[in-house]
Amino acid sequence: MPTGRTPQRRIAETVAAELRERILSGRAADRLPTQDQLVNDFGVSYPSVREALRILETEGLVTVRRGSVGGAEVHRPDQATGAYHLGLLLQGSGVTLGDLAGGLLLLEPMCAAEVARRADRERTVVPALTANVDASADAVSDGVAFTRIAREFHDLVVAFTPNDTIRYVVRSLVALWSAQEQQWAAIRTTRGEYPSPSGARAAVRTHRRLVEVIAAGRAEEAADITRRHLKATQALVLQRFTDDVVNATPARTGRVVRTP
Repeated sequence: MPTGRTPQRRIAETVAAELRERILSGRAADRLPTQDQLVNDFGVSYPSVREALRILETEGLVTVRRGSVGGAEVHRPDQATGAYHLGLLLQGSGVTLGDLAGGLLLLEPMCAAEVARRADRERTVVPALTANVDASADAVSDGVAFTRIAREFHDLVVAFTPNDTIRYVVRSLVALWSAQEQQWAAIRTTRGEYPSPSGARAAVRTHRRLVEVIAAGRAEEAADITRRHLKATQALVLQRFTDDVVNATPARTGRVVRTP
């Protein structure tokens, strides 16, 4: 026998769809209107508005502060949320870190090649990559800091990929891998087992060489350097984690690199 729940749910989904569109299109402010305002604006009941906000909160698009006099706080999707939701899919499907590493070996070199083909690479790409390499060179004696900065280099390369779809998808994969590699660095550092600074300096040299090749526009060489470098660095992590299933949670709070 009908209970009235289904119509209310449909109304809530309609309200959520409109608010979602406002958020994703950038038409929403940093906070949504209050529940009182939403009830008046949509001509619906308070339970329907609360259900709509719960839907959006589950999607990570808003945060509802209990007892707050203002509206729900808006969160527009970014790399971290994209990586988290993709990570949930991979984790729920039992995808291993070894498989994730293999995917990056296919996709990230392609991104490096596309970046090397950018006509504006010397003006927009090279300065950002060079700044990162310089920062990583200053951190070779600190395993955790060096790993974070070095992983930001990989994200930056992908972030300059011209194709929007490839850029967003591969950045999410990079973020998932980076979260795991940073966990590996923290464990190895705590145990005094982190690779020597000489290994970090070798990675810096490889990154610097890749920047030079990108600047010169040598796309295939950029892809080759990226592929060989990834394979070498992934091997260190996969010695410990290769059969582990991807864990989405660390990526949710991962640091997002903003491109210039």
